[in-house]
Amino acid sequence: MPETNPGDMVIAARDVTLTLGSGEAATPILRGISLSVARGTSVALLGASGSGKSSLMAVLSGLERATGGSVQVAGLDFGALDEDALARARRGRIGIVLQAFHLLPTMTALENVAVPMELAGDADALARAEAELRAVGLGHRLGHYPAQLSGGEQQRVAIARALAGRPEIVFADEPTGNLDAATGAAIMDLLFERRAATGATLVVITHDPALAERCDRIVSLADGRIVRDENQ
Repeated sequence: MPETNPGDMVIAARDVTLTLGSGEAATPILRGISLSVARGTSVALLGASGSGKSSLMAVLSGLERATGGSVQVAGLDFGALDEDALARARRGRIGIVLQAFHLLPTMTALENVAVPMELAGDADALARAEAELRAVGLGHRLGHYPAQLSGGEQQRVAIARALAGRPEIVFADEPTGNLDAATGAAIMDLLFERRAATGATLVVITHDPALAERCDRIVSLADGRIVRDENQ
C-alpha cells in the first residue's frame, strides 16, 4: 500500500465492514477495508459489479453506516454522528455525482444547483450556481429543465451541483455509465478540470480500467476487499 502521512488524510477508514440483513439472511458486503486518501488527490475505486466499490463509496460519503470499523472524513468521525448530524456534515464537505444524474425534474438547471446551497444557508447560492454552470459550459441553459437537456448536459448540471458548494471531497459513482463513449469522455475531462480548479479530492467509482488510469491512484476491490492499491 502506498505510504501516507496521516496528517494529510481527508479520508481515513479502518477495518470497515458492512453487512446487510441479519441472522441467516446476513450478507457481508465489505470485509475489513482500511483506506486512507490524501487531500487533493484523485483516487479510483476499481472493480467489477458486486465488488463492493459503490457500497464503500456510500459508507465513505455518509450515505450508509458501516457495520464495524471506523470512518473519519474531513476531520469528522462519521460513526459518532446521528443521521441529522451526518446530513449536516455532508453539506459543504461532500459532493456526489451519480450515474443516473438525480436532478429534480420540476426545477431548472440553475435551481437544481442552487437549492442544495440555499438549504445549507448560503446567501449567494444563486450567483454561485450560475457561475458554476457557466464554468461547465451551460451558461445558455440556466432556465432549462432536465427533460429539455441531453444526457451529457444533465451530467454537467450534476457536476456543477456537486462542486458549486466547494466540497472537500467529490465522489463520482460510474459518472459516465448512462452516456455514450464520446460524451462520457468529455464529461470526465470536465470533471477532472473542475476538480483541479477547485482543489477538491476526487474519488471515482468505476469498472473501467481506462477511466481509473486517469486518477493519481487506483484501489482495486473484489469480494468486498482491497486486492490492489497502487499510485500512478
